[in-house]
Amino acid sequence: MRHSLPIAPQFYVTAPQPCPYLENRMERKLFTALQGDGAQRLNDGLSKQGFRRSQNVLYRPSCADCSACMSARINVADFTLSKSQKRILKRNRRLERRATSPWTTEEQYALFRDYLNSRHATGGMADMDMYEFAAMIEETPIRTRVIEYTDMESGNLVAVCLTDLFDDGLSMVYSFYDPEHARDSIGTYIILDHIEIAREAGLPHVYLGYWVPGSAKMGYKAGFSGLEVYAGGEWERMRKASDYDARLHPLNNDPIAEQVADISLPDGQPLRPGPK
Repeated sequence: MRHSLPIAPQFYVTAPQPCPYLENRMERKLFTALQGDGAQRLNDGLSKQGFRRSQNVLYRPSCADCSACMSARINVADFTLSKSQKRILKRNRRLERRATSPWTTEEQYALFRDYLNSRHATGGMADMDMYEFAAMIEETPIRTRVIEYTDMESGNLVAVCLTDLFDDGLSMVYSFYDPEHARDSIGTYIILDHIEIAREAGLPHVYLGYWVPGSAKMGYKAGFSGLEVYAGGEWERMRKASDYDARLHPLNNDPIAEQVADISLPDGQPLRPGPK
């Protein structure tokens, strides 16, 4: 009988490139491959430590200039609707949700192109063709769904969210929508609906990606009650944005070797022995 031994994932660091969130700073990512029979457990375990998925890769910011990017999630039990969020739900009540397997359609891609041309015409995804879009949606080794939102009056697809399923919640990997519906705050609506999906499924969290103090692009996430951020190696209830200014300073960073050593694998064992 042959037994396969568990192999610890290998971690790598990307070359520095301009930060998409803060001006005059450089971004660097710590990443590892997501593959094999243990992919779901690895994804679940590392996502609770601030990692995000992109196709078959798990990554976490590991910049030399600052440590501002913090993984953010909503604690569903602590979430309550604000007055403005109640109005957003009312404005979008004509939308119908449908969850599907992660397969790409031409209708999705057309919507994706309209979204990019309107919101991110010069961004990193601006030149993504149909095949690259299909890879973003379909190349997933874990439990993933495509959540579509259709206008019940017109029958048109107006929004899509690529969503991963964790053992403790939902992760909103990427969403896009019809730019003409931006006035209805449809991006916020998609998050609100994911909170409802998590509540229906008995899942405690909705993962939103990264919140970045000092970034107007990411500021909207602080508008959700029950928000938690991963800071200093643990999840904590979101405090005032100004409380996290120290993370913009380079001396707040741990060396790469220490960051990797402090990562815990799904079996609960860190990559280095702890003190005896």
